Amino acid sequence: MKPLNLVHLNALKSVEAVARLGSLQAAADELGVSAGAVSQQVIKAEAQLGRALFERTPRGMVATAAALPVLQRLTAGFRLLGEAVAEGRRRDDTVLTISVAPVFAARWLVHRLDGFSAVQPHIRLRIDATTQLVDPALGDVDVCIRVGDGRWPGVVAEAFLAQEIFPVCTPQMAAGLSAPEDILRLPVVTDAHSSFTWETWLEAAGLGGRTITPRHVLNEASLCLDAVLAGQGVMLAWQTLASRSLEHGRLVAPFSIRARTGAGYYFVTPPGRRDPAKVAAFKSWVRAEMEADMIRLGFAEA
Repeated sequence: MKPLNLVHLNALKSVEAVARLGSLQAAADELGVSAGAVSQQVIKAEAQLGRALFERTPRGMVATAAALPVLQRLTAGFRLLGEAVAEGRRRDDTVLTISVAPVFAARWLVHRLDGFSAVQPHIRLRIDATTQLVDPALGDVDVCIRVGDGRWPGVVAEAFLAQEIFPVCTPQMAAGLSAPEDILRLPVVTDAHSSFTWETWLEAAGLGGRTITPRHVLNEASLCLDAVLAGQGVMLAWQTLASRSLEHGRLVAPFSIRARTGAGYYFVTPPGRRDPAKVAAFKSWVRAEMEADMIRLGFAEA
């Protein structure tokens, strides 16, 4: 353990985060410090180790060939440390901690928690709503739910729903629609941070080459949905975002055309670890609840 005394632990943490995430800013966001502080820690580590670990390029911090074995072992080492800390903090197997994006938590999950408690009364849920890609091997998170392509390094990702997009609006606004191209004359509410565009749905609707001009641009999907619920326009929604509003008739999907975004919903867990009973129970419940939800909405695949 004596070599560890040669380099400060915070410097090694900064080096590992930069290597894994590819930039000072991304590492700073994860570590909760400034990019300048991370840069100083990297410089300190390089000086203490006596070698350059990164090349500074316009595309970010790129590990040198000589540093790759060092950085890979640092990542493995910090993962083991995180697992040890998580094991040390684990006191109650009846508490299930879930890391999930806020929009999924608010628009789909929280309304169904009583249903989970009814079938698993001995398990208490703890929801950690965050947009950060939490590493489930670190801290006390038992399982994550994430949207993406499923190709996240260092984790096991299990798909349970393919994301589909479609226009939604109030029943009053939909009353004047008879064909997909009628959407083009409605005011549009757009999420500025969306990973997809209207072109994806327009192409599926046979309207490729046509354009949509947003009336309102907001920076969060839940805000967009609230604006649409207030009758301010139409938006591109997806199953879990609009599920509750569609079920209760506050919104409608005026056309049955849905387009896949290429993304999906995944359970994310640490590699090389069998799911504890509480995680397996939660996964099974979500799958069953999601399937029933899609059938109620008429979204189940034939």
